[in-house]
Amino acid sequence: MELRSDVIKKGVTKAPHRSLLRALGLSKKDFERPLIGIVNSANEIIPGHMHLNKIALAAKEGVVSLGGVPLEFFTIGICDGIAMNHPGMKYSLASREIIADSIELVVQAHAFDALVMISNCDKIVPGMLMAAARLNIPTIFVSGGPMLAGKFKDKEVDLSTVFEAVGKVESGEMSVEELEELESVACPGPGSCAGMFTANSMNCLTEAIGMGLSGNGTIPAVYPERIELAKEAGKLIMHLLEKDIKPLDIMTEDAFRNALTVDMAMGGSSNTILHLPAIAREAKVSLNLDLVNEISDTTPNICKVSPSGTAHMEDLHKAGGVYAIMGELAKKDLIKLDNLTVTGKTVRDNLTGVVVKNTDVIRLIENPYSSTGGLAVLKGNLAPDGAIVKQSAVAKEMLKHEGPARVFNSEEEAIEAILGKRINKGDVIVIRYEGPKGGPGMREMLTPTSAIAGIGLDKDVALITDGRFSGATRGASIGHISPEAQEGGPIAIVKEGDIIEIDIPARKLSVKLSGEEIESRLKEWSPPPLKIKEGYMSLYAKIVSSAAEGAVIY
Repeated sequence: MELRSDVIKKGVTKAPHRSLLRALGLSKKDFERPLIGIVNSANEIIPGHMHLNKIALAAKEGVVSLGGVPLEFFTIGICDGIAMNHPGMKYSLASREIIADSIELVVQAHAFDALVMISNCDKIVPGMLMAAARLNIPTIFVSGGPMLAGKFKDKEVDLSTVFEAVGKVESGEMSVEELEELESVACPGPGSCAGMFTANSMNCLTEAIGMGLSGNGTIPAVYPERIELAKEAGKLIMHLLEKDIKPLDIMTEDAFRNALTVDMAMGGSSNTILHLPAIAREAKVSLNLDLVNEISDTTPNICKVSPSGTAHMEDLHKAGGVYAIMGELAKKDLIKLDNLTVTGKTVRDNLTGVVVKNTDVIRLIENPYSSTGGLAVLKGNLAPDGAIVKQSAVAKEMLKHEGPARVFNSEEEAIEAILGKRINKGDVIVIRYEGPKGGPGMREMLTPTSAIAGIGLDKDVALITDGRFSGATRGASIGHISPEAQEGGPIAIVKEGDIIEIDIPARKLSVKLSGEEIESRLKEWSPPPLKIKEGYMSLYAKIVSSAAEGAVIY
């Protein structure tokens, strides 16, 4: 078999290249074998990544067992939880592009034949999927897996519990001592945070797209099956190479429809509607916000994992995982079954014999939580290009809401008002200039939404923003408002006391102003100076696209 890596291994002119490869410990026999890139995002600052070297070692064993030569390299990662609620969060979404670009550079420069992508956590998974589509050489994914839930006062807890507890301390419902006890047990070890937050949403959707094996999104990080999965991925990459099955053979339009359908059924993070369009763009597949609503309107929500419910990822795994969700959806012909996957088989083949093992975690398709999906796109004069809400995590009382705008030009201003008890029942908190350009970087805002929930106002107060929310967010939290304020979107001219109308079932988000009044205010508006004027983020702010287009830079 002619190999891509022959360009650095074969012929007299490649003697210098072979000399460098021999310095790595490669032998003459190795020059006849495929070079498999092991793309690892391991580091010592993200709990979801602290154990990835063990995953990489297992994947290497699988590669070697079938005659490949594994060569490991690394990419960056940012922990959104640690970056939350300070200027560091501006850098998180932007890191997705650096991850994709850095992998492209290393792979193209060293002519790898195939790749095993080892990822976890929020921006790393989509960044790697973007790179896989862009490079289009045989690739398989294996994640580090989710964290186990913690235990506090006989209840299962996770990171979102700690964020909400901050508001409870402020309201006097919890003591500082109890908060310290909670923070000590909420994150009990390695893995991506235990709920259906962005990291686990994307790891699950990697299965749904067909780029990861069954269990990729749900096998807990500390379970031995996680190591077995990595070994199997290492073996399968050799079969994918032999059969020349590439990402674009898998990441088709039908694959993305499957991913969106699973996303709606499991109530995934609103951030998936930033990442899936960005990945689809690399795969040359059109995925717009209208398709999101089309699929959401016909897909029942059959799974509620934290923050939408009380179950955690370990419970979803025991209930049958992503394939069990897909199996239920297939009963109503909602899944495209003929799509190819990294198993070398179709979705139909992969779902053979799959059953739901716990209907309290994954409801049967005949008994959904709701007849529509977990996410929705809202439009109106406040969001002409769209906004995103995780409707499965919104209290019924807030699905329709009308209230006065409380306007803040940064996340910090809003948090100060929330914790200072200056927000009233019925208010609609407006946080602007936090979009891809205005932030820059489109910060997640788990702190204000958690504070609202913690002080008991999540059924009385809405929050809208041109920024975004953590997958751990619950309540009437509407993000990704496009166009953003920095680009002169209507959110830029909302004033204190303007009446905001939210109608999630009708997919509408509006401000009670006439078109003439909006136009008049926009004529008087001018954009503020960019908040970061040096370094990578200053460049990012100038070239990044709208959130409605996935906040991409190309």
